[in-house]
Amino acid sequence: MSNSVIAATLYTVREFTQTPAELSKTLHKVKSIGYDAVQLSALGPIDPNELKKMLDDEGLTVAATHTPYNRLRDETQKVIEEHQLLGCKYVAIGSIPSEYRNEEGYYRFAKEASQVAAKLREGGLVFGYHNHSFELEKFGGRTALEILYSESDPELFTSEIDTYWIQAGGGDPALWIRNLKGRAPIVHFKDMAVRGWEPIFAEVGEGNLNWPAILDACKEAGVEWYIVEQDVCQRDPFESLAISLKNLKAMGLK
Repeated sequence: MSNSVIAATLYTVREFTQTPAELSKTLHKVKSIGYDAVQLSALGPIDPNELKKMLDDEGLTVAATHTPYNRLRDETQKVIEEHQLLGCKYVAIGSIPSEYRNEEGYYRFAKEASQVAAKLREGGLVFGYHNHSFELEKFGGRTALEILYSESDPELFTSEIDTYWIQAGGGDPALWIRNLKGRAPIVHFKDMAVRGWEPIFAEVGEGNLNWPAILDACKEAGVEWYIVEQDVCQRDPFESLAISLKNLKAMGLK
């Protein structure tokens, strides 16, 4: 078990995780940078047992995964067994399926995903929802994200607030995290900078997000895992992961 609360999502280095050979090298690099935990996301095909051995060989803990919603719903037992093998209890979806992205769909997903989450909990797993900016569109005075959290089961449907995408949607990341106290075991740490007129992804601490406020909110909300993610890097993505880790440690995280 990792003694750190910081993890790196492999989505950041997804170009280097599409074959077992690439993944093995990538896990070694991530460990060498200083991360003791990862979130599995956007991997190429790999046998779970082979994956488990790679992780164990590098001494890496699996903090969480991103798993497609259709797998959670249709292959629930298999997903549970895979996560038990990996010693990971947090399973989130990277994005809500497109057919739910309308007012009726958000209400429907909140109920349906809560039912899926109940089955996952029977196997010891915790369901999480990772947001983008489109969930901050309002329907009847409430954002889609508000609908998802208010209409779902608070004991089963947890959050994986993405700081960049909340900011991109015009929201306050710290406020969202604080308001989800007890439902926010994981937060995606991702910074936003600007180039000319355009917002761009940046390493944590290299952009303009209010990190002291975000960190305070995380502590108040009971966040367990601070997971670094960067969708698009302006430099080598491994260098980006290293910069984010260095800056987070300077902010006081271990």
